[in-house]
Amino acid sequence: MVIKALIFDVDGTLSDTERDGHRPAFNQAFKQTGLDWRWDVALYGELLAVTGGKERIRFFIERYKPALKNDVNLADMIAELHQAKTRIYTELLATGKIPLRPGVKRLLQEAKEAGLKLAIATTTTPENVTALLNYTLGEDSLNWFEVIAAGDIVPAKKPAPDIYLCALKKLQLSADECLAFEDSENGLKSSLGAGIKTVITINDYTVNHDFTGAALVLSDLGEPENPCQVLHGSLYRERYLSLLGLAKL
Repeated sequence: MVIKALIFDVDGTLSDTERDGHRPAFNQAFKQTGLDWRWDVALYGELLAVTGGKERIRFFIERYKPALKNDVNLADMIAELHQAKTRIYTELLATGKIPLRPGVKRLLQEAKEAGLKLAIATTTTPENVTALLNYTLGEDSLNWFEVIAAGDIVPAKKPAPDIYLCALKKLQLSADECLAFEDSENGLKSSLGAGIKTVITINDYTVNHDFTGAALVLSDLGEPENPCQVLHGSLYRERYLSLLGLAKL
């Protein structure tokens, strides 16, 4: 069946946001709130096993600060911390310090010009998605995407397939007509759970994840002058992932 839509995860896939975006934003939010918490690179790698920012804060409290559960209204505290973190993250994006990963803009433009539908399926908040697109691709880029499925619009976050099933429903396409782009094991489980063939682009946090079932595993999407590394699958002698390479998948 002919591919009619590309569905992208956001954090770690469109941009390497986790290490240099979300993590420092969380730390600044903690500091502004008067908390002495600091998520270093290693600890944040552990916390990334939990998808969703609010869920990540709750997991951290339950594991490392359990006494807090008896002292504060946990739901309100988590919501306030997450709101502060989202604001700080948006400010970081506005400075241009969080660029798109190699090949992302090129492939999006190729797909758009070829008439393919574009969609997003992510556990991050809609505000984070909007900010990233605005500051990396321009305000008009929101119109590139027919569907933006983000945040708490589904009952279960990745690795559950809910967010991809939601995107498929909104696109009015079958799983066979779509291709997903992910960067993590949880993301892959989510897309495969919805029956969607998936391309993985790894990052520092996910390099050792289990990507069994992925159609293709790459270092990144690559550029003509900056080829990507193929870790699983084949680009059929291409040096970067293009629409031609996707068709051959």
